[in-house]
Amino acid sequence: MLDLLPDLFDDYSEQLQLAEPLFNDYGGNTIFSGKIVTVSCFNDNSKVKELVATNGTGKVMVVDGKASLIRALLGDMLAESAVSNGWQGIVINGCIRDAGTIATLALGVKALGCNPIKTEKLGVGEVNIDIQFAGLDFKAGQFIYGDANGLAISEKQLVLK
Repeated sequence: MLDLLPDLFDDYSEQLQLAEPLFNDYGGNTIFSGKIVTVSCFNDNSKVKELVATNGTGKVMVVDGKASLIRALLGDMLAESAVSNGWQGIVINGCIRDAGTIATLALGVKALGCNPIKTEKLGVGEVNIDIQFAGLDFKAGQFIYGDANGLAISEKQLVLK
């Protein structure tokens, strides 16, 4: 399968909300989906680092980096940890780095852009709180679907008919 969202919208248009088309694809997997785990942080990826080290089976991390373009919230080492721990994808309202390496990993990654500068690790950020960006309200426990066509969320898990 090369596309997911068109088929989902054909089957479930009333149950889906589409994100504004702000994101670029960086991961080796352009199609991904899973239960949302939210992170809110600003130029500090401490919480992202903590989460990628946990079991991410069936989950997608949605990170509100406040659209900051001055630091990268995900790099190759954290992305490799996410793959090792079964995360399906990471969506970042901010930047990544190590884009060449991340493109080789079996992980869906969407972000606003790239920046080679890492963050400071100050332990700042919040997990599983409601966050807003790209015209959507993301809540822990919702489901997210991503492919080359964009991102969408639903309250319940949707399966193609």
